[in-house]
Amino acid sequence: MSPVVTLALGLIVVSFLITSILIVPFINFLFKKKLTRRVEGGAKSKSLFDQMHDKKAGTPIGGGILVIFVVAVLFLAIMPIIEFFGIPKNSAFNLSDEQFILMFTLISFGLLGFLDDYIKIFGKPKPGRWGSVVGLTKTQKFSLQVLLSGLVASHLHFILGISFVHIPLIDWTIQLGILYVPFAMAMILFFTNAFNFTDGLDGLASGLLMIFLFAYIVIAAGNLDTPLFVLIAVWLGSLISFLYFNTWPARIWMGDAGALSFGSMIAVIGLITGNVATMFVIGGLFVVEAASSLIQIISIKLFDRKVFKIAPIHHTFLANGWEEPKIVIRAWLAGVMLAVIGLWLASL
Repeated sequence: MSPVVTLALGLIVVSFLITSILIVPFINFLFKKKLTRRVEGGAKSKSLFDQMHDKKAGTPIGGGILVIFVVAVLFLAIMPIIEFFGIPKNSAFNLSDEQFILMFTLISFGLLGFLDDYIKIFGKPKPGRWGSVVGLTKTQKFSLQVLLSGLVASHLHFILGISFVHIPLIDWTIQLGILYVPFAMAMILFFTNAFNFTDGLDGLASGLLMIFLFAYIVIAAGNLDTPLFVLIAVWLGSLISFLYFNTWPARIWMGDAGALSFGSMIAVIGLITGNVATMFVIGGLFVVEAASSLIQIISIKLFDRKVFKIAPIHHTFLANGWEEPKIVIRAWLAGVMLAVIGLWLASL
């Protein structure tokens, strides 16, 4: 077995064990600080979403915070000593610049999500078209996402020097030049919100993310990208531990802190590896979830009617009587097949 594979397995195990030790006290801490989901909407204004999810009131929100903390600490601790394990520091980019943008994306979007979580929990609900509205307004949240994605995209282009997109099968490499910045911003914004849309059922988003990361650790190892390889390994271990407590019925949710951070990281991983098209395949269910929400929004705006009973689409399955674990497990199985297809495309 190669030293790279041995190190990856070791990092996954270490990260898993550390998160497993911390997560139960962390759940108790969230309970103590009342960082839990509350009943939303008034008796006369409950949306279908609120009606389906109010039974989950009291579940702690903030698991993403713990995962971000464990990943950041382990990543920053391991990278300076990785050569001690016989693994050279390889990357197509300047190592410190790549490490910076990975940590900046992980933490900055996590802080934005935490702000939204905090206001949702302790702020005053406001009436909206489809029920109560809590947290940051859509304009506030999206504006801050645009700001952060612009900073990340600019770093990828001007500092790391990325300006291309590779299309598998036809083996095209498209040079975008300065247009790479708005392109990268669009990718980050899309996957940030796509992941957030997907995080609506116990274990759905975190399980699909685990599958995505298993696929991309193979790609990162093949690209000889040490920072990305190490980050994904420690992220996987921590996420697996979190998923144990996030499966139905969940004892903890990742919250927007995790959803915004992890969604943006999906995009950055794809952009750094140059496998953007592959990212849309491996993360295909995130794309489907986002597309269903977008179709619903456009239909309501233009025709004042809904295409789906409730968007994103996993909520329509739930409203139609599918059991929550069945929806999640079937989504995981679809995610596994998409990951296999994506890895096949990446190998061409």
